[in-house]
Amino acid sequence: MTEYGRGAGHEPWHPEDPLYGDQGWAGQQAVQGQGPYGGQPQHYQQEPQQQPQHPQQPYYGGQQPQYNDQQQYANGGWDTGQQQGAVPYGMNPADPYSGQQPAYGGAEHPDYYAAPDAYPPPQPPNQRRTVPEQAPEPEWDADLEGPEEHPFFAGGNDDDDDDGYDDSREPRRGRGGDRRGKTKKKKSRNGTACLFVALVLVGGGGGVAYFGYQFWQEQFGAAPDYTGAGSGSTQVEIPQGAGGYEIGSLLEKAGVVKSQGAFVAAQNKNPKGKNIQAGVYTLNKKMSADNAVTEMLKPSSRNALIIPEGWRNVRVYAMIDKRLDLKAGTTEDVAKAKSKDLGLPEWAAGHPNVKDPLEGFLFPASYPVAKNAKPEDVLKRMVARANQEYGKQDMEAEAKKLGLDGPWELVTVASLVQAEGKTDKDFRRMAEVVYNRLKPTNTQTNQLLQFDSAFNYLMGQSEIEISESEINSNKDPYNTYTRKGLTPGPIGNPGNEALAAALKPTADGWLYFVATDGQHKTEFAKTYSEFQELKNKFNESQGSD
Repeated sequence: MTEYGRGAGHEPWHPEDPLYGDQGWAGQQAVQGQGPYGGQPQHYQQEPQQQPQHPQQPYYGGQQPQYNDQQQYANGGWDTGQQQGAVPYGMNPADPYSGQQPAYGGAEHPDYYAAPDAYPPPQPPNQRRTVPEQAPEPEWDADLEGPEEHPFFAGGNDDDDDDGYDDSREPRRGRGGDRRGKTKKKKSRNGTACLFVALVLVGGGGGVAYFGYQFWQEQFGAAPDYTGAGSGSTQVEIPQGAGGYEIGSLLEKAGVVKSQGAFVAAQNKNPKGKNIQAGVYTLNKKMSADNAVTEMLKPSSRNALIIPEGWRNVRVYAMIDKRLDLKAGTTEDVAKAKSKDLGLPEWAAGHPNVKDPLEGFLFPASYPVAKNAKPEDVLKRMVARANQEYGKQDMEAEAKKLGLDGPWELVTVASLVQAEGKTDKDFRRMAEVVYNRLKPTNTQTNQLLQFDSAFNYLMGQSEIEISESEINSNKDPYNTYTRKGLTPGPIGNPGNEALAAALKPTADGWLYFVATDGQHKTEFAKTYSEFQELKNKFNESQGSD
């Protein structure tokens, strides 16, 4: 297929073109090379075109007419690249249309194909469409024409070429008109690129040097910074997981540092700069970035609320009240009244005999808490963090593997492990004790957990020595000495280590444990006789018989 048509064979235009047929171009003679009467092509002398005479002038500003594979010439043969003989008078060898007879009317009608951008093709009077007359675009001459002004310098946009094209010409685009448009656009952009590179290489001009210096300063120079320790004060909240750029941006917006870049540079320069943690910081305004980093590394500047692993909710509520300067019991009252609106998952609802539905969901972590914060906002943030941590596991599937009734019981086991274990090393063995005592085959404790920590939670205390009469007389569901199975819900807020242990307990047969020193050291046993030995060891440490 040639460049000038889409049809097969010798169709110079699309079959649907209104110029195709007996009235169009004398039966296609102009392209196929056959005269209207058959035989050899007829050559007619016509007035030479008044164009600049440049024998080596390139076609259409430097581009030769393109053909897909091979060129077809008038006698139906194929161009072999050899000289084809003399060219008739008035015919431009680079212009395939220059030697054709005018389509109609004689000399009074202009030859549209004498201009490179002629489009659409001329039409007979009875078929001509109404097209605004446009002056033929002169051939671009590199020797005569100056540099083309690019929209970049004229205030225009490169995209104007695409946005302003005429949709009415779309059906005839296959004839090469669009190719010329794209060529011109490419030439314009290449010319601008060359001009820009030339300006950069030559330099010298004061304007170029000035803007180049400004660009270098903005990209590679020292970032703007204040000096000194600043004055006044403001609070800035740094969220969990924030990096240097985010922290710098927050400090800049708060007026603490002059620029984000200055803070990042100071943080990278300080050996401990990466240790800045989430929290609410009280800082001076207009302080140097170095001073800002130094202050944020001081614990006294950080107004973070830190929840340790295993804390019960009542202690967390009291800490929030103190931080927000609220009356004691305020946060606990809010928790009870708004527990359903704080973001608990669906599997945490509907469990009977639960003393605090938020227990186990005030996740141990560091939380930024400003002085003007509301208790419900702080609680929501803690519950959201718990959901995030628990969501890292497929709690439903894991609970089923361990013989538990859903994620709620899995969190409950983790809270018991956290409360009874003394070290991370103990947690997995403590988890195995829980699962072994829950088994129906347990004839040693008969599915009674017998955890002092559960009784202490029930009583709101932390006692080591509990009388057997006291503990055996209490029938509350949280008393694991008198009620089989797990407690109705968690008895504290477990951390990640306790949760991991609940998910992956040991498998060594542990069934008993005793804090033999009364506080820090926990030892485990598999049989009742071993348990008695550990119990005697505990009594000796306490000085009792």
